[in-house]
Amino acid sequence: MATLEGLDAFLAAASGACCSRLAIFIQIQGCVICLTLAIGWSFAAFVRSREIRRMKRNIEDGNNFAFVCEDINDLEHSAQLNLPGVSVVMPLKGFGQHNLQNWRSQITSLYGGPLEFLFVVESTNDPAYHSVCKLIYEYEDSVDAKIIVAGLSTTCSQKIHNQLVGVERMHKDSKYVLFLDDDVRLHPGSIGALTREMEKNHEIFIQTGYPLDLPSGSLGSYCIYEYHMPCSMGFATGGKTFFLWGGCMMMHAEDFRKDLYGVVSGLRDGGYSDDMTLAAIAGQHKRLISSPPVAVFPHPLASDLSFPRYWNYLRKQTFVLESYVSKVNWLMNRALFSSHCYLSWSFVLPYFMALIHLAAALRAPFSDSLSKETSASSCGLALAGCLFICTVLELASMWNLTKVEIYLCNLLSPEGPSVSLGSYNWGLVFIAMLVDNFLYPISAMHSHFTQSINWSGIRYHLKNGKICKIERSKEYGPNLTDLGGKHLYGKRLCPPKASFLSSLSRSLAQWRQPKKYDS
Repeated sequence: MATLEGLDAFLAAASGACCSRLAIFIQIQGCVICLTLAIGWSFAAFVRSREIRRMKRNIEDGNNFAFVCEDINDLEHSAQLNLPGVSVVMPLKGFGQHNLQNWRSQITSLYGGPLEFLFVVESTNDPAYHSVCKLIYEYEDSVDAKIIVAGLSTTCSQKIHNQLVGVERMHKDSKYVLFLDDDVRLHPGSIGALTREMEKNHEIFIQTGYPLDLPSGSLGSYCIYEYHMPCSMGFATGGKTFFLWGGCMMMHAEDFRKDLYGVVSGLRDGGYSDDMTLAAIAGQHKRLISSPPVAVFPHPLASDLSFPRYWNYLRKQTFVLESYVSKVNWLMNRALFSSHCYLSWSFVLPYFMALIHLAAALRAPFSDSLSKETSASSCGLALAGCLFICTVLELASMWNLTKVEIYLCNLLSPEGPSVSLGSYNWGLVFIAMLVDNFLYPISAMHSHFTQSINWSGIRYHLKNGKICKIERSKEYGPNLTDLGGKHLYGKRLCPPKASFLSSLSRSLAQWRQPKKYDS
């Protein structure tokens, strides 16, 4: 009884405190954040849905290749002859569960212009090396693909080093360079869609896309899905955006040849994050970043993605805010750091307060101290009810956007494995929202004070926003990458045998295979 009386007294005091002016403001603010997210996701769903309707109209009008191009006349031989050359640079690290399927989707593009694929690895000891060699051999008659050994990075992150080595080795006639992560599952018409936008608008500095996370079932995978979802609003503008995803970036090849705005030196000299560095350069020189509505790509997460691996991924995402290329970039990163931390805990706190209100209301019939707090109880329940309604609207909007993006992905890859919304667990999505937003400020503070991170088995140290020290050690680093669960060391995984779907994909590529560059 004494324990219950103590609990009741605590609930009465806590419920009263949660009805103070400041607490009411915090709870109303939480509702506003939920509604803002719901509205943003609704707008993003509208943009993606508009693209779906356009594709359906094209199919009804007789264009059965609407997933490749809007105008079927663009597939005429005369039109294909005038397409610009594209070099696709793919920095690799490790080999995992989804890599082979992703690589097949990338090299079996239905782009009709000159096209080359440059797979770049750190060394021949990388588990990805032999798998890529086998894949290149399998497609040697239909695809212009090479594997490049870049060596170890000394002044920047290994990914950036691999990208720059790939750029150095790209064909001299390439007009555009497309950087792709090895966890991107490309659509057959994606390279063509990105290139068309670059050709239509020469003001575009960088074209980018958005990864649609496919959770594997673990809480960690849902946390990553939830972490990326707010960014989907910035990528679903149908054009101009301030967001940039390093997993898909198309740029003018000449910008790298001339080191325009210092894109090469900015990345090479202490660069940690490719997308944050290039986004900062674009912002500094007022250059356009664009994201076409069809640039949304399935991003399957590893089936064994554990919570510690999610935490390390979150650490990497907060760590990028510690790197910068200029004073203005530093100020922007500090603003992002502060606002994200504030909004994350502003999102979580109202749920703790609502929990206190509910606990107090449930105990009130059995407690004299709680039954006296009728005004606080009614106010608290009203606030909890508002938060519940806003949360339902937020989750419904997230569900609708995910459904629309999945449908769009299936339309854009009719020959590929179908993506389904049925595998999503929305209870875990809600829990992930709370966990991710609670942990973000902790991760951000940890990154700020440590100034170091372990990324794919390599520890990077920052000083004044630049990489100043790189440590490599198999003993203290992880054996698996965070999202893809790729093996970093040891024996490579045996790639699975080609399925009927991958064979169909290859047949499509051979039906209209891209032109190789002349030797």
